[in-house]
Amino acid sequence: MILPGSTLGVLGGGQLGRMFAIAARTMGYRVVTWDPDPHSPAKDFASVHIDAGFEDENGINYFLKHVQAVTTEFENVPTETLRKLSDHMRVIPSAESVGICQDRILEKTFLDNAGIPVPEFMAILDRKDLEKAFQKTGTPALLKRSRWGYDGKGQALVSNMAEALSAFNSWGEVPCILEQKVPFSHEISIILARNQQGEIRSFPIAENWHSHGVLETTAVPAQTSETSGQKAMQLSEIIVTKLAYEGILAIEFFVLDDGRVLVNEMAPRPHNSGHFTLVACTTDQFEQQVRVLCGLPLGGTKLISPVVMGNIMGDLWQGGEPDWSLLLSEENLKLHLYGKTTSRPGRKMGHFSILDNNIKIAREKARTLLLKLASYKVP
Repeated sequence: MILPGSTLGVLGGGQLGRMFAIAARTMGYRVVTWDPDPHSPAKDFASVHIDAGFEDENGINYFLKHVQAVTTEFENVPTETLRKLSDHMRVIPSAESVGICQDRILEKTFLDNAGIPVPEFMAILDRKDLEKAFQKTGTPALLKRSRWGYDGKGQALVSNMAEALSAFNSWGEVPCILEQKVPFSHEISIILARNQQGEIRSFPIAENWHSHGVLETTAVPAQTSETSGQKAMQLSEIIVTKLAYEGILAIEFFVLDDGRVLVNEMAPRPHNSGHFTLVACTTDQFEQQVRVLCGLPLGGTKLISPVVMGNIMGDLWQGGEPDWSLLLSEENLKLHLYGKTTSRPGRKMGHFSILDNNIKIAREKARTLLLKLASYKVP
């Protein structure tokens, strides 16, 4: 075990790195954050912050001298850096796991080969692949960049060859996948931890709603059938086992009208849809990340209270600072802002969680509050 008093490193300084640092510092660890942005949110809670590119040799050498174990807060960390560090210390998740999850072609191929149900897809490496791909996926379909796409970015809904070529050209003809657009009933996500001994602990299933390709609200427990929930959980455990995964893994599923589930995508880290765990579970996803990294026993994941989480996006700053008294006047609401110094549309700035036994009422309240935040500004 790596015990409190040791120094942990995290690659990435966004809100997920910030919340990891808070959990680790609370448990008595020192934390070194590494991110090219000198104003990254995680810096506020770091013992030391390195503002350099992720392939910077000085950064690597600092970690080798001062850090006992390393984790990541986003999937686009260079895998070569992870490999260099893993030669000398514990690194989770592994470079191999991150490499699969950061590339949609590799990810979908891994899942398909493992017998995990996914939407029909085909890798697109050049223009001639597109026509063949449409025969497999049908229309409409989603063209997605294989790398560097998230929160709806790097995706295009296409109905014909001309639209697909236009998007493909606009991205510089980088590798993509063409994927069947699935008419699903609802989306759920499962966040689970797997440690070095192969022990798996899952958080309660979450149900998600999106707006413009970005998560808007999450409700737990998910209002999905017991059969669909059990199947999604079984598939999640198969995935982490076949990946030989160590760390926190988030998996998004489409639930079809007939109850079948298809994997949409994976994230090798804590996830936006898991922020409810900060206030509604015995152990939150960031403490669990620390526990896996340090070889500690996994924490309990029991749901203490039904909860709805609402994302606070940079769009709400249009016209001025939102009036936070709208949220803080709610006695069962917990506000969490990420300490970002600048806002812009589409940027995650914070979230709130509403604890309520009536999920339907809580979700309606969450959506109402998000609408009010857009209208009411601090004088």
